[in-house]
Formats: sequence, structure tokens, C-alpha cells
Amino acid sequence: MNILVTGGAGFIGSHTLIELYKAGHTALVVDNLYNANPEALRRVAEIIGIPEIPFVEADIRDRQALEAVFANNRFDACIHFAGLKAVGESVEKPLEYYENNLNGTFVLLDVMRRHNCKNIIFSSSATVYGDPAIIPITEECPKGQCTNPYGQTKSMLEQVMMDLQKADPDWNIVLLRYFNPIGAHPSGKIGENPNGIPNNLMPYITQVAIGKRERLGVFGNDYPTHDGTGVRDYIHVMDLASAHVAALQAITRKQGLTIYNIGTGQGYSVLDVVKAFIRVSKVDIPYVIMPRRAGDIATCYCNPDKAERELGWKAQFGLDDMCRDAWNWQKNNPEGY
Repeated sequence: MNILVTGGAGFIGSHTLIELYKAGHTALVVDNLYNANPEALRRVAEIIGIPEIPFVEADIRDRQALEAVFANNRFDACIHFAGLKAVGESVEKPLEYYENNLNGTFVLLDVMRRHNCKNIIFSSSATVYGDPAIIPITEECPKGQCTNPYGQTKSMLEQVMMDLQKADPDWNIVLLRYFNPIGAHPSGKIGENPNGIPNNLMPYITQVAIGKRERLGVFGNDYPTHDGTGVRDYIHVMDLASAHVAALQAITRKQGLTIYNIGTGQGYSVLDVVKAFIRVSKVDIPYVIMPRRAGDIATCYCNPDKAERELGWKAQFGLDDMCRDAWNWQKNNPEGY
């Protein structure tokens, strides 16, 4: 298949490109480079062993640019990563998050429809479950009250796609509800490369380890968990990448609309991750306990059995692998790309 990958120069998109090409697919990336670097695509091409990844620098809200991409290419499906994604930032900048994530997806879906490309894999998130009604979370768990604007945008877009597929059954839509991707490609050539102060745990830890940050801030140690810090389902980014290739099977089977949790099924606390990183890297990580962050919940991990049953996909890597590969990336690229 030839796949349009929006946001393909970002953390998850760049790793997914490797798995797509490994499985025999081709791709074209559209990315506005707001939170990404074109060097990632050059390195992906190097890892895959091809001259370059086809790339158009454009914002998916730019209808004219997107129309031109579709006019010049034929796509079998789209994997839609493009969007703002930091929980904390979304609480501070709700309008920017709603405008970017909703409008970008509306334009994308409309242009896809006009060009009769009605297959899409959407990057959704475990945040749509809000404070989950059941743990571990299955796909049958009701969507909760999202605790932050980022999660709201994912929940709203899921509903838009459900309505779209119901109105036009020609659409094949896969909603992948990601848990917490960390790690990096084992080559150390690509990894998570946030602009400014990292919003996510692992890049903050690795920046402390490399000496860029003085200490890690741990937000809250009074949650009802085994050590008081928040528990999440961390998944290796290469496992997450392979889930997208597996999800293409659901599209080729023309399953209509399907939803899958993409996680390991294992919850780790913030301090569990810190201890694992210290064990793997042999580098100490000083940390300080800070007040809870707005929008955070105590515990969130999934039951990933449906993805294994229907897609034959299962996470292969453990927490030590995630820490080792994230550290390998940071060590080899102290300033990122």
C-alpha cells in the first residue's frame, strides 16, 4: 500500500515509517515541522536503506496544500498522527489545541473524501477514558469525562469519525487508543526530540541523565498507588509503530470502524520508571516531588487482548528495553537532531 502519513516527521510517525517500509509499504509524509525535524526523515531513510522519504512540508489545515498532495499522488490509506499532544500545555492553551487538532482533521477527512481515499488509522489516546471506570481498561470501557483539552480533542474526533463511518459505510476507520509511548529505535539514530522543556516523562529523565536538566519534577506522590506516584501503561515506540502496520489488516478486511487499545497491559509508576532507568543506564536521576498537575489521574493501564486477538499484535518489549533505547538515543544525540 501507499500510505499518507500526517505528522510523519514526529516521534511516533518517524518510527512507524520504518515498520511500514519493512512490511513492504511505501509512504509520503506531510508535516508542518512544528514539533518535528526533517533530519528524522533523513535518518529514517538511512535506516531503511532508501535515498529519501517522500516529504511535503505543509500544515494539514492548509486545504490548498493538501489538495495538491492528493492531486499528485494516489493513496490507499492515511495514518493520521498530526496534532498537538501535550496534556499540560493543552490545559494552558485550550483554544490552540481545539483549533489545531479539530480543524486539521476536518480538512484532512474532507480532502480524503473528495479524492475517494476512505481508509484512515487515527492516533487516539487512552485519555479518552478520562478517569477510567474499570482497570485494566478494555475497549468496552465507557469513554469518561476527559480531564484535559488534549483528551477532549481526541474524544471529539473519535465521535466525528464514528458519525462519518455510520453515514458512509465505505469508510474503514481504525481508532488506536495509545497508552504511553517511550523508548527509541534501537539504532539510536531516531528518538523523541521535544522542543524546549519536555512535557513527557522519559525525555525529561534522559535530559537529566545527560546533564541538560538539573533534576526531574515528579508531579504528585499522594495518589492511591503503590508508591503514591501516577501509574501508566508505558509502551515501546517500536511496538506502537508495529501496531499501525497490523491495523492496516483491519482496513484491508474492510471492517468498518474498529477500536483497539495499544499498550502492554502492565502499569508502572513514575518512580518505577526512574528506578528502571537508573538500573539500565547506571546514571543517577535526582528528582523532587511537586504538586499534582491539572488533568492528571492516578492509574491508567489497558487490557490489550483485543488487538492480539483480531490483529495478531502484541507488545514485545519490556520497561528495561524502553529505558535502554531511550538512553541510547539521548547519549548519541545529546542535543537531539
